[in-house]
Amino acid sequence: MGILVIDDHPLMAEAIGVVISLLDESATLEIAPDLGSALRVTAGGHDFDLALLDLGLPDCNGLEALARLREQRPELPVVLLSAASDATTILQALDLGAMGFIPKTASREILLGALRLVAAGQVYVPVEALRAKYPPALDGTPFATSPPVRSAATPAAATVRPSDLGLTPRQADVLALLLKGHSNKLIARALDVTESTVKVHVSAVLQSLNVTTRTQALISAMNMGLRLDS
Repeated sequence: MGILVIDDHPLMAEAIGVVISLLDESATLEIAPDLGSALRVTAGGHDFDLALLDLGLPDCNGLEALARLREQRPELPVVLLSAASDATTILQALDLGAMGFIPKTASREILLGALRLVAAGQVYVPVEALRAKYPPALDGTPFATSPPVRSAATPAAATVRPSDLGLTPRQADVLALLLKGHSNKLIARALDVTESTVKVHVSAVLQSLNVTTRTQALISAMNMGLRLDS
């Protein structure tokens, strides 16, 4: 596993390296102290499986760094590391295609669990930060798109599958990729269909979930315990 850490704080980068070694002893780690360095590394043909991005970089502050990295390498899963963990920032990051959002105050155990989720193709969200805005069914557990997150008090019957929403198998495929932060172009490439076809499927998916944005789709899937595995 190749991991790119974009952070200008050496101690933070070192701590992340320790956690990553627990995740995968054979993982290779590349550290970029700013966005410019990261963009040069990713443009140079380096093959990374995951990028960890600090939102407080010296040459590009805030979510612009995420947008620029996603523009250059849309297929690269990006997890944000930030001192801020307000709901607005998290939702904006998810809208831009982030696969996770980890507060820098998180413990090593939480960081390790979050990285495991993302490495498995799921999405990590610190749902306690979203509780005020989306209170239903948020039990304080990180959200993974599959299997669904639910508390011990939530019955298994609460699990919802795409077919229960009237989605076709192809629309379910689109939904699964959408929840992983894939753009329409990447979804089209993965499913070997045109972008126009993807747009039609995305519209149908959003309508079935009764939402208008991808982030709302993520929250809706979490709240209903949507299960996307077979």
